[in-house]
Amino acid sequence: MSEENLLEAKGVFKHFGAVNALTDANLRATRGQVMALVGDNGAGKTVLTKCISGIYTADRGELLWEGKPVSISSPKDAVHLGIEVVYQDLALADNLDVVENMYLGRETRQSFHRLDETAMESQTRKVLKDLAVTTLQSVRLPVATMSGGQRQSIAVAKAVLWNSKVVILDEPTAALGVAQTRQVLDLTRRLAEQGLAVVLISHNMHDVMEVADYITVLRLGQTVAVFKRSETSQLEVVEAITAGELKIVPGMQQEVIA
Repeated sequence: MSEENLLEAKGVFKHFGAVNALTDANLRATRGQVMALVGDNGAGKTVLTKCISGIYTADRGELLWEGKPVSISSPKDAVHLGIEVVYQDLALADNLDVVENMYLGRETRQSFHRLDETAMESQTRKVLKDLAVTTLQSVRLPVATMSGGQRQSIAVAKAVLWNSKVVILDEPTAALGVAQTRQVLDLTRRLAEQGLAVVLISHNMHDVMEVADYITVLRLGQTVAVFKRSETSQLEVVEAITAGELKIVPGMQQEVIA
């Protein structure tokens, strides 16, 4: 395994009653790269992400952090390692401004427990500048007044603020217009350029082919292919999504005999 691989999920199985959501799923996140995670609805992308982020506990398999086995049994464990997830709903408070959202639940305080507004605002501006987020008129405007692309940028910046090493983006361009999508895709590349490992979950193959370095394909809960984006085509990826070879027969838990 490469020393640059920050996170690796190997042979992950997860079932819910009689439903096998994951059967031998694999994923790696490498420093300075964007790994796209693609697959049809129900392929297991969300379940695998939730196993990595500590919301679910895998039934089998292992998680490696910087090459060493780790146990992630809660979201707090994931955050402690440096794993942040930006979900599709963004989890932003519309009535709060950018600074308040960035520090929600993690406020910086001065003596006598007073909020250190100056420090929080300064750090917010620095993170946004480092990520080249330049479309915000003020970090003191309510999030409710902002566009979808700006909101997505704030959610990503919030993840980066807390010294994350792996950022998982769940459908970051869903429901965005052309200009806003461009803004978010540029931001995704900048995260990798700053040395973070990025996992991009997306149904938009155009976005995937534009920003990903590698592409992991899940089908029926199994990893059926990993492509280097520069050496594959959209057609080849789509074929893997719809007809990739399965090693285990769904519902039977036994390897397919070639």
